[in-house]
Amino acid sequence: MDTHINSLSYFRSHWTVWKILGIAYKQIYWRKLYLLYSLSLNLFVTIGYPLHLGSSVFQNDNLPDDLKNLSIFATCLACSLKTILYAYNFDKVQQMEQLLKKLDSRVSGTEETLIYNQLKIQLRNILFIVISVYFPTGILAEMSFIFQDKRGLMYPARFPFDWRSSTRNYYIAHIYQIVGISFQLMQNYVNDCYPAVMLCIISAHTKMLYKRFEHIGSEGTEDSEAQLEACITDHKRLLELFKTMESFMSMPMLIQFTVTALNVCIGFAAFLFFVTEPISRTYFLFYSMAIPLQIFPTCYYGMDTELWFGKMHYAAFSCNWTTQSRSFKKKLMLFVECSLKQNTAMAGTKKSGNANRYSKSLRL
Repeated sequence: MDTHINSLSYFRSHWTVWKILGIAYKQIYWRKLYLLYSLSLNLFVTIGYPLHLGSSVFQNDNLPDDLKNLSIFATCLACSLKTILYAYNFDKVQQMEQLLKKLDSRVSGTEETLIYNQLKIQLRNILFIVISVYFPTGILAEMSFIFQDKRGLMYPARFPFDWRSSTRNYYIAHIYQIVGISFQLMQNYVNDCYPAVMLCIISAHTKMLYKRFEHIGSEGTEDSEAQLEACITDHKRLLELFKTMESFMSMPMLIQFTVTALNVCIGFAAFLFFVTEPISRTYFLFYSMAIPLQIFPTCYYGMDTELWFGKMHYAAFSCNWTTQSRSFKKKLMLFVECSLKQNTAMAGTKKSGNANRYSKSLRL
């Protein structure tokens, strides 16, 4: 194996964020102290942040604030629900990493290494999309807070103390919203980025397996039947990895599709009909365009993975199978029959890894 082939290196930032968010308790030595930190953080942010927003839904002084409150409440509630679901199924992350190590050990040759190296560009594009989603929206939310005419919060919400008549309480409320939304953004980063990165890597490994099949039985190779068996094992591992990833992200993606459709409707309605203040209108416009981008990378690479799984029987017949033994041909035919089954990621009971699902969310 090439010493540079290490798919797990692409998840270092995710593990750092998971540790900050109190999810990766098995990787921490001071477990009892860390569990106390995790419990406190998730009580005040994961549970408390959506609650303090939701308690003032449709109870604000004007309709624009109601719409802003509703949109951010829906987003934060979805973020918290996704975080809880991912934390509940967190053991599957290590299962997927073990499968990735086995798949990495099979990467060899110039063509496969080239496919692996192209991952860096693809994953950098995912990171750019994530930054383009969060950074402008966060800046505009803070600007609308700074330039407002009277004292108010960044997001309309309710607190158990009077923040309007006390400067100290006002700053406490604002700091809580800033810190809370920062943690929510970190939660959204791993919630949205991890499935897209994993599907991108699965797609790349499927392309590498395609190349591996093509070279079976070519000149200079030995024991074609052993090579075929190894490739079939790789395919089984890829399917296991894909199914594990599907079960890991299925319900969170269903939640994300739902909140995306809701927020696009709220954002454009506010921009077109209800909000007149320039910075707030810009905020709603960027927010409405940014929310769908959260699901685009996962849908795109889910579709790409499905496409390459669907091509695998072509790869099987691209090898030099005509000169092989009867036993080789039987195993090849059995593999082809099994590879014809369609593999599509599901969000709940809906297809998530598909461009059509992405466009349907926008049409809602």
